[in-house]
Amino acid sequence: MSSELLVWLNGELVSKSQAKVSVFDHGFLYGDGVFEGIRAYNGKVFMLDEHIDRLYDSAKSIWLNIPMTKEEMKAAILQTLKVNGLRDAYIRVVVSRGEGDLGLDPRKCLKPNVVIITDKIELFPNELYERGIEMVTVSVRRNSPQALNPNIKSLNYLNNILAKIEAINAGKPEGLMLTLDGYVAEGTGENIFIVKRHELFTPPAYMGILKGITRKVVMDLSREIGYLVHEVVLTLHDVYTADECFITGTAAEIVPVVKVDGRVIGNGVPGSVTKALIQKFREYTQKFGVPID
Repeated sequence: MSSELLVWLNGELVSKSQAKVSVFDHGFLYGDGVFEGIRAYNGKVFMLDEHIDRLYDSAKSIWLNIPMTKEEMKAAILQTLKVNGLRDAYIRVVVSRGEGDLGLDPRKCLKPNVVIITDKIELFPNELYERGIEMVTVSVRRNSPQALNPNIKSLNYLNNILAKIEAINAGKPEGLMLTLDGYVAEGTGENIFIVKRHELFTPPAYMGILKGITRKVVMDLSREIGYLVHEVVLTLHDVYTADECFITGTAAEIVPVVKVDGRVIGNGVPGSVTKALIQKFREYTQKFGVPID
């Protein structure tokens, strides 16, 4: 294992301190690029194919040609994990438009930059997974899907960052974002579920949410356990009166929510459905994935 973290940059493994791109890169100048966050558990990369498919779909949607095949991308991810000696890790794959001029024209960017970072991540302290978090509804609305398709994971995350800032200023670890029409969308970086009478409810994709990969895993696992899962339009009233609530994401995994806007959710502690899904999800991540070695 290298003494300094190594980063995969355009086909070469370079030290973290030397992993640099031009200030004229349009990813830096305009947020013009795409990314994926992926997890490795117990020496296996979780849902690798699904994440890579989404990365390439995002790139295609913004007219960005990734200069390597999906198989080459997967091999590069595994190589970067292996050289850094990481078996449990967070993986960030970034593809930027590349170096260009100060104009917007993407045709001036002749070569995309591809970066693979492997490291640790902790969004919330471990104790919050045991006792749950509090969320606050923020005034920053989720981008309209008519303006920017939410399933393009672009490098411009300012919409989410502004919502996160508002939550931080309110003294809460996470914010709940609404659609332009005032319906429940998602957290600042996670999908949201509520539980009512042992049935799960989550906003449908057409509400302008990201179709999260962890979201889908949780929906599939819920059905395996025997819970009904519904994709329906949700209001704040639905959240306030839910028996349980939790958020999901690649980095966050499954986080119980026990209070929203001062309203106690259920009994104010993580509920039985949420706890069952956390256990099931953790077991699942340990069993399945693409081996690093």
